[in-house]
This record gives sequence, structure tokens and C-alpha cells, in this order.
Amino acid sequence: MSTMGSSLCAAALLAFLVFSLSLFVNSWHFRVYKGIFTNGTIEDGFVMERNGLVRELNERRKEILPFLISSGVKRLLDESGHFGQHKSFEIKHVDVSLENESDVSSGSIRMNKDHIGCDQLVDMKAVDILGSGYTKIVLKVLLSEGQSVALKTVYDQGTDMGRCLEDFKDRLGCHELVSFKLKKEIVLLQRLQHPNIIKLRGHCEDSVRAGGITAILEQGFPLQMIQLLQSPWEERFRVCLGLVRLLHYLSHSPLGSVALLDFQPRQFVMVSGELKLTDLDDASVTEPACQIDQDCILQFPLRNFSLPCSAQGVCEGLNEMRNLYNAYRYFFTYLLPHQAPPALRHLVDHIMNSTGELKWDVNDTLEAFEDMFHLYKSGLHLDNMPSSIIRDYAVMKGMSTSGNMEYRCWPSYNHQGCMLSVHSDKEAAFICNSLPQCTSFSLSDQRTWTGRLLASFQSGFSHLVTDGNSEVYLKKTKASPGTTV
Repeated sequence: MSTMGSSLCAAALLAFLVFSLSLFVNSWHFRVYKGIFTNGTIEDGFVMERNGLVRELNERRKEILPFLISSGVKRLLDESGHFGQHKSFEIKHVDVSLENESDVSSGSIRMNKDHIGCDQLVDMKAVDILGSGYTKIVLKVLLSEGQSVALKTVYDQGTDMGRCLEDFKDRLGCHELVSFKLKKEIVLLQRLQHPNIIKLRGHCEDSVRAGGITAILEQGFPLQMIQLLQSPWEERFRVCLGLVRLLHYLSHSPLGSVALLDFQPRQFVMVSGELKLTDLDDASVTEPACQIDQDCILQFPLRNFSLPCSAQGVCEGLNEMRNLYNAYRYFFTYLLPHQAPPALRHLVDHIMNSTGELKWDVNDTLEAFEDMFHLYKSGLHLDNMPSSIIRDYAVMKGMSTSGNMEYRCWPSYNHQGCMLSVHSDKEAAFICNSLPQCTSFSLSDQRTWTGRLLASFQSGFSHLVTDGNSEVYLKKTKASPGTTV
């Protein structure tokens, strides 16, 4: 990244982690104007804007309150059970602090000895901007001990902040208002912990600046669907399997059934090949209320689904249905069918039909995925493959090839050649027989996330070299008499 880019990152971080003088100036100007215009429409306009902002803040507090109550944080309620109104909003900002949430859960980030707080951010180094949206910006930073993390903070130049300033003309108040999405996300990340949800490493809350809060996350990389579409089927299946496991957890979470209202690929990141949900600010843990069945219609661009209204006046299962169909239309459709192993295609088709029509719930869908995963990992789907197929190859153990005549196949783990995952040498022999150019293949001790072997297929090579971690299989009918060992 350029020096200018690093400077911009550092400036953005500094603005979030220390008090900004410009905010004082804005607040001072607001009070000056208020003192000058004591009568008339100008004062009325400021009062209306201020009252509108207070109402917005209280709505955000109501939204986050269920998560705080479940965490034992109830201090914001007055005797009547409602949020107290601010008599002087610009002087005293009543905030939803996260500092006292030590009992969020037994696995809370607060209980984690590796928790990262404000102190660890003092000597950090800004590296890159990982992404930004309407509300937040995500920055990659290096901590003093060399650890790389992602910092998520309120985006001062974002759409949400711009709209708030246009409506209310109060930068301090708007910063606090916009920060509620990030606060909600932090609380949800404390409560919802799963391998396919980004790990919250800690947070830093500025006690001086209203709404000054930063989430400290494990570092992920934005999901690149184009790149994922070009990856081997096994990696695409990994993404879909992780997603289904996540949706099953969200349907049975400690907070109830969680719906991802803004379900888009951009809400996810990749961490070491694993799909992880990173944006939770638009999550809902309440099933929609209803009076009649027509209130429980789930609408999508190309089709609709419906559920009956329960006797309790709730559209039970609608959150789960929403998540599952979004997984189908954004992920399964593109990642699952293409280049699926021939022996598994009937299972893939069954999953696609059942999720596309919402014939299954998330429990059935997870069971189908886990069954297919077991077949693929164990190699049971290859039982019909003849064992004699390997007899067509001469095996040279403790050897690898050099001077390879590479050819490309797709999709390959090595884009400069043909490297595919196999369960055994028999499957590798079967693949080599199906590739007209293939005369040999090599197996090493490299394995994929499923434990399958990585096989390199060649159309030829100049000679063999000693390699204790590899073995070469040379097709007998095409063995070259000039090949040397």
C-alpha cells in the first residue's frame, strides 16, 4: 500500500480512538446558535431537530435492549420500563456502554485471556482499508507484537452519517446514533459464537467521545465470488457446508431464531478457507408477528413462500426460511452443482431442488450436507470404481518428477498446471485415464481440508528425482523408454 494510503488509514484510526477537536467545535457552535436564536422559527427548528435525534436514539436503544437484558445489562431502564428522555441532549449523552458486560456468557470475550482492549491499540500500525459500507469502515492493523487484526469503526464519511447530519445537524449526536449498529454487532458477536461467525477479539470504547467505539476482530478477507467460482468444487462445497452449519446454529441460537435481514455475499469474509459471517447489525431475533396467514408471506424477487400464522400470533419458522432460501439463491445456485463429482451429482440435485422449493427445513438440509460430506471424505462414493485400474501404472515410491510438461485443467489447485484432490491412487488413476494428455501423476503428502490427497497430473517429464514425501505413477502403455531415474 502507498505511503499516502497508510497515512489515510492512520488518520482514520486516530480519529476514532482519540477525542476529535472538531466535534467540540461543532457542539460549541450548536450551543452558540441556540443562545443567539432564543425566539422564532430558527430556535424551533433546532429544538425539532434535537427532539428528532433523541427519538431516533431511543429507537436504537430499544432495538439493542433485548440483547443487553439477556446479558444482564438493565441499567438504562427507568422505573416505568422506558428509556429516560434527555432534557439536554447536547450536554449529556446517555450511552449504552459495553464495559460492564462481563457476564455475557461463559465463553464471553470478557473471559478470554487473549482479549484485546484499548491498551493494545496504542502502538498499532495501520496497514490497509479492508472495506467500507453505509455505516462502518474496516481497517487492517498490526499491533505492537506483530499480530494482525481488523478494526471496525463508524465511518464518518459513510451514507448513514451523511443522512443523519443532513437531518439533525449534530455531529456528536449523529456519531452516537450511527454507532448503535456497531454496538449491536459487538453484543451479538459476544452472544453468538460459532466457527462460521467472525471471532470478536475485543473492543475499545472511548469514554470521552459519545459513540466512540471500535470492534477488534480476527482478520478476514472480503468474499470474492468470481474467484470462488473458479476454485475447485471441494473448496466451493466447503463454503456451502459452512454456511449451512451457520444457519442451523442461527436457527437454534441462545437468542432464539436469528434472521439475517441483509443477506448478501458482502456480509461474509474468508478466513483460512472458511466462510465467516462478519456483519450482524441487521440481524433480527424476533419472528414476525401476525394476525392472519397472509401476514406470513416471504417475498423474493422471483417467487414467494408462505407459512401459517400460529395460535400465538407469530410466523414461526419464517426467519429460518428466509435464511435458507437466501443461501440457496446467493450461494448454492452458483457454487454447488458445477463440476460436482459424478457420483455425488444426484445428491447435489436433491439438495438444490429441496432448498430451492423450501421443502426442507434447516435440520434436513444440514443432514443432507453432512451425509454428502461423509461420503466424499471417506471415499464411499467411489465404491463402484474397479480396483484393477491402478494396475495400468508403474509406481515409483520416494520419487518426484522434474522437467514436467505441464498442461492445465480446470478447476485446479495450481493454475499453472493440473492439480486435483483425490481420495486414493485409484481415483487419481481413474482421472488420469479420463484426461487424454495425462501420462503420469504424482502424489505427495499434501492434503486438503477434507484430508484428501493432492495429485499432480502431467503429460510428460524429463527425469525423476529422489523425494521421500512423494511417489510417481507412470502409465505403462505410454511409458517412455527415454525416461531416466
